[in-house]
Amino acid sequence: MSDYTDLDKKQDMSVLHSMGYAQELERRMSSFSNFAVSFSIICILSGGINSLAQATAGAGGAAIGIGWPIGCFVSLVFAVAMAQISSAYPTAGGLYHWGSILGNRFTGWLTAWFNLLGLVTVLGAINVGTYYFFMGSFGTSYFGLTDTTVVRIVFLVVITGAQALVNHMGIGLTAKLTDFSGYLIFATAIVLSAVCLFAAPSYEIGRLFTFANYSGEAGGNVWPATSGTWVFLLGLLLPIYTITGYDASAHTSEETVKAAHSVPRGMVSSVLWSALFGYIMLCSFVLMLPNMDDAAKQGWNVFFWAMDAQVNPVVKDILYFAILVSQWLCGLATVTSVSRMIFAFSRDGGLPASKALAKVSPKYRTPVAAIWTGSILSVLFVWGSSLVSIGDTPVYTIVVSCTVIFLFFSFAIPITLGLFAWGTSKWDKMGPWNIGEGAFKLFAVLTVLAMILIFVLGVQPPNGPALYVTVGFLVLAGIVWFGFEQRRFKGPPIGDEVARRQAEIAAAEKAVGEH
Repeated sequence: MSDYTDLDKKQDMSVLHSMGYAQELERRMSSFSNFAVSFSIICILSGGINSLAQATAGAGGAAIGIGWPIGCFVSLVFAVAMAQISSAYPTAGGLYHWGSILGNRFTGWLTAWFNLLGLVTVLGAINVGTYYFFMGSFGTSYFGLTDTTVVRIVFLVVITGAQALVNHMGIGLTAKLTDFSGYLIFATAIVLSAVCLFAAPSYEIGRLFTFANYSGEAGGNVWPATSGTWVFLLGLLLPIYTITGYDASAHTSEETVKAAHSVPRGMVSSVLWSALFGYIMLCSFVLMLPNMDDAAKQGWNVFFWAMDAQVNPVVKDILYFAILVSQWLCGLATVTSVSRMIFAFSRDGGLPASKALAKVSPKYRTPVAAIWTGSILSVLFVWGSSLVSIGDTPVYTIVVSCTVIFLFFSFAIPITLGLFAWGTSKWDKMGPWNIGEGAFKLFAVLTVLAMILIFVLGVQPPNGPALYVTVGFLVLAGIVWFGFEQRRFKGPPIGDEVARRQAEIAAAEKAVGEH
């Protein structure tokens, strides 16, 4: 990165020092790499394909043609507001720090737990999605595998272990792979769109704006029978659930050059490009479908059914392989995100065994214990939740619905606090990426409205128990905070504590060879 001067490095480090932290992680990520890590986690080839039935088996074509842009705008609202804060406070585990700085120790602690639980379980969900894509594309037809808990967990152990190992070996290698992932997602989405359009029986554009109601039997029971309005609103979960994970740009702040400029740009542009390319890809797919009624009946199998029916087998397998690699790289970037969150929360003593989890390897300059802990927890979550059901719904499905709610809550808390903190002593200095007070406050209010919408949609049948899990978590968090953490947990360093830490900072940087 020839344009990264000593002065730039000094500025990045002085911002970090001013918040009471040492430059233990290594700044090896360019502005593009910071964009690519969020773009890789969003991965329209993962959520956009694995959750496609939420639209096709819901309101039909209009769920993509009209629903996708609306849902993407909801995600963009969060991203723009978070970008404003990230420019002022570019640290690893960003959301947790913002929640603490703009609010207090409790709001920071709560934000951290929402974000952490969301990230660990989303990592599990992404890799389960990769497993099911592998089974649908190659696992059953080429390897003769059948879907059992043992096969699923072995697959997850192998791919999650590989993702953790790459992360262990340094941000340089991870950044190279996520950069490649950015290009691969762009290229594969373009080729998939072209193949779909080439295979389309006719270009029935009106299909993209035609509302249907495939809830219940007509849509393979993806959604329980409900009204046309509700099924369209539920279909918004496809773009909202797909376009998430852009907080990775904030989590990798301490490894990104010119972070106060690069992080907000990476966050917003990853959402915009994913929204655009996702829209082109999914509209092309809808146009390729032989018949909307037949497609809806396929339920969760709609993608493989349409590709089998319409696309040349060799072309199809090449596309499947590219999609599979993209999905694995999506998991790789998520391991980066979750480990930086664990590292950041631990260096302030927020987790059990914090001392060990906050350690950075002098050789690789990565938080090794945090990387392996986050990865192991994600596999254990999938294994444990696969074995238990509530009624007909596996606990896994319910928890995944909760985790997206948890993630968006962790986005919404600091944004809402920022609405009231702007211009006060808590937030009197803006970063170089600044949309201005009026625009930020507008996006903050829209965030609150969007959060209400996501929460209401996220707890609808078949995920009704998600309401009880979320409320239960809030009650438990309250008990733990007031019972134990309020007296113990000090939160991020502020005021005089920052000055007192300078000797520690110098020692920590010397230990990892930073100069």
